[in-house]
Amino acid sequence: MEKINLYGWKSYRTNNQLSETHNANEIGRVLSVKGHQYHIITNEGGLSTELLGRLLVACEKEEQPKVGDWIKFIKYDETSVFISEVLPRVNQLYRKTAGRENAKQVLATNLDTSVIVQGLDHDFNLNRLERYLVQIASCGIKPVVVLNKSDLVDNINEYIQEVEKLQRNVDVYTCSTLTGDGVETMIKQVFKPDSTNVLIGSSGVGKSSLINALQNEEVRDTGSISSATSKGKHTTTTRDLLLMDNGAMIIDTPGMREFGLGYEEEGDFSEQFPVISQYAEDCKYNDCTHIDEQGCAVLDAYESGEMEAIVYENYVKLIKEQHRFQTSTHEKNKEGKRFGKMVREAKEMKKRYKGR
Repeated sequence: MEKINLYGWKSYRTNNQLSETHNANEIGRVLSVKGHQYHIITNEGGLSTELLGRLLVACEKEEQPKVGDWIKFIKYDETSVFISEVLPRVNQLYRKTAGRENAKQVLATNLDTSVIVQGLDHDFNLNRLERYLVQIASCGIKPVVVLNKSDLVDNINEYIQEVEKLQRNVDVYTCSTLTGDGVETMIKQVFKPDSTNVLIGSSGVGKSSLINALQNEEVRDTGSISSATSKGKHTTTTRDLLLMDNGAMIIDTPGMREFGLGYEEEGDFSEQFPVISQYAEDCKYNDCTHIDEQGCAVLDAYESGEMEAIVYENYVKLIKEQHRFQTSTHEKNKEGKRFGKMVREAKEMKKRYKGR
């Protein structure tokens, strides 16, 4: 078997109806990115590569290769290997970059599931969980929730019921990487052969420990919880795609203290906010924002207590955040178009000047 098929090439090519003319010996998948170095898996094994000038200069940062991408590469000799093209992405999980800048930070690409890990010690947080779920839905990826450290609580059902308050169609699994409880179930139902799964969550929730438990060996370094802050310490510092013994692929990510929402024009509102969408069918206006309009069925459900308060309050907060990102992105695009027009006009003037 070709080595890249172990990493999902055959199913990717089939699902994307890529031409059979692609030379498999010039195809790789990005396993990790460290600075300007891209580590890829190919039919001859792992290679360290860099970007050709066009990808480095002409492409936006979000369009450059990310972990999970399928790429074409050119090999001049054993030490000169360059990525020449990024193949079309099935999907991409991204967040707004940390801080004030409104830009996309792509975390991983070509995913089957995005696995949200929360710890049942200090990390369980419904508001943060819904933030993850909304962004994952915006990206068109299937979410899965894993509640880790089940050995630390007396009644795990209480936490499952809390998640159910969000009224989202999402699978919830519980596990303990310490005792092994629930791990085998996830191997069978989530981390299936030939699937690509990304783990996301705060530092200290046990993402690296979960990978070790799934693989039944020490694959990733693990850390501890700071006694001073009750927050996790960073042990994973890069995103890495790992091939498990059962044929599943897992992308481990560093812990994220911020998970800013982006916005997709093609995003499915009913997937992002399913409960709001359900009540919105009875709204008086088709373009209702569900914030302050008269005759809004969503507001009526919230004010009457028919809808869980956390569902509506999170909706208002998150939809405003999405709109801020959208507005900023549009302004950035307009600025880019204005700059492009200035460059074209300057070139035209230069041609006229030379013609004199």
